[in-house]
Amino acid sequence: MANKIQYLGTGRRKTSVARVRLVPGVTGIEINGKEMREYFGGRELLAKIVEQPLELTETLGQFDIKINVQGGGYTGQAGAMRHGITRALMAASEDYRPALK
Repeated sequence: MANKIQYLGTGRRKTSVARVRLVPGVTGIEINGKEMREYFGGRELLAKIVEQPLELTETLGQFDIKINVQGGGYTGQAGAMRHGITRALMAASEDYRPALK
């Protein structure tokens, strides 16, 4: 089994904690074993919050993103996921840092 490159990030917001794993690929965003839009139950604004760092760095669709999130409500969880994705992207490349700051 070949080792895949993966980038990890942990995000926190209020009482929510999100552990994020980015792997190069195009599967999409999976949150606690569900597809992102299914997890948020049609709340598009929360999905956009999670995708913000990917849109800023123009990497939307370039990574398989798996997120494990606990605690808080949906809004706090979305903020924690955004924070975790940002940290994982900065681990992937320091070139993203100015845009993400």
